[in-house]
Amino acid sequence: MCRKKWCLVILLSGLLLNCSDDPENPAQEVEEEVITEVALPQFRINTNGNTIVDEPKVDAQLTIIEDGNEAFNGRIGIEIRGSSSQFFPKKSYGFETWDENNEDIDVALFGYPEEEDWILYAPYSDKSLVRNHLIYDLSRDMGRYASRTKFVDVFINGEYNGIYVFMEKLKRDDNRIDINKLKDDEIAGEDLTGGYIVKLDKADGVDESLYTDNNSFMSAFDPPNAGNQQQIHFLYDDPDWDEITPEQRTYIASYMNDFESALKSDDFTDPDLGYRNYIDTASFIDFFLLNELSNNVDGYRLSTWIVKDKNEKLQMGPIWDFNLAFGNADYCSGGETNVWAYRFNERCPLDTWVVPFWWERLLEDPAFVVALQLRWAELRAGTFAEQSINDTIDAYVSGIQSNQSLQNNFEKWPVLGTYVWPNNFVGQTHNEEVSYLKEWIRDRLTWLDTEISGL
Repeated sequence: MCRKKWCLVILLSGLLLNCSDDPENPAQEVEEEVITEVALPQFRINTNGNTIVDEPKVDAQLTIIEDGNEAFNGRIGIEIRGSSSQFFPKKSYGFETWDENNEDIDVALFGYPEEEDWILYAPYSDKSLVRNHLIYDLSRDMGRYASRTKFVDVFINGEYNGIYVFMEKLKRDDNRIDINKLKDDEIAGEDLTGGYIVKLDKADGVDESLYTDNNSFMSAFDPPNAGNQQQIHFLYDDPDWDEITPEQRTYIASYMNDFESALKSDDFTDPDLGYRNYIDTASFIDFFLLNELSNNVDGYRLSTWIVKDKNEKLQMGPIWDFNLAFGNADYCSGGETNVWAYRFNERCPLDTWVVPFWWERLLEDPAFVVALQLRWAELRAGTFAEQSINDTIDAYVSGIQSNQSLQNNFEKWPVLGTYVWPNNFVGQTHNEEVSYLKEWIRDRLTWLDTEISGL
């Protein structure tokens, strides 16, 4: 049943706003009013009678209204996306911008670099609405690419669907993950060395723990404190499992094994024989600090991207999916401010997805620790300064409170004051949720200051 606020039939400039009980499957074509003077851009999606599903993408029309003006009007293919988040009633969506022949077409939405793959992320269990937005901004402020993001209001077939975060889909692209496009004839010599993207993540499909020789390769080294004989699996992402050649499979699996073998060896700190020959240490440090700052309960084991460009070393990142971070998980100490995220396996040894041995081993190298401490001190004086983070959060809140977007979101999705898995804190108001987030970050920074200096 539509909410009264959005079900009024409004006559504006001769156009009727038609409301449907099912915003993803309208009974008829929808014509929508244009609301002017809004703070947040509006994404108005008309699915032309199609139901949005989790694959395949269905035809739709997207109109973007920004500052009362039409900023984009074009065809898209849209689908539901996400893993555990699909259980929430507020769905996230992935979409491609299409031409009249349903072919991908690059566009520059909001002035972002041209591409065709985009995401509308739906914050639901994160009642502050800002966790992903915040961590991606922090990453870019550190000089590490993360998806560009923007708060928007989304309407589907005339029905308001809440505040979303519009973002770039992570993929190989000159303006996203900027690495060489590995062609299927690059199977020898220098050409074979990159670029590759592999992930530590759930497997695709109904069984998210089903790893095969086709979609992944396995680490030769057991993860620490694994209580159920779990193994580490690296998923092929780019080239994807159905595109990568046998030679390329062998190369990237061998390179990862050589890195892990060097890190595990007695000579792991040796500048000539050790792990530094295989990884970009600075990227590992920044990845570590972002996951530890937020105590990301999924950190290091899920949504973890690893990149190798041609003739380059392994780099960690970009970061992805921090909606359960910053104290928003009530399991495996995800809500605590005084634990190391990288030591997840000690707290949850039976979890299906565990952390590889890398981080404990890296912290046994005095040179790595010194570099990490220096980087932490540098960031605490700027990007990670408590006041700087609070000011960023305040700017988000100010933007989404304007013109009642925040109120409208929680009228549509009345989750305030209600436990939504896996909340560690349940605030009665949005202000309480934001205050909890700020206080959690303050306590986390204080704990990390002491712990990092004592490594």
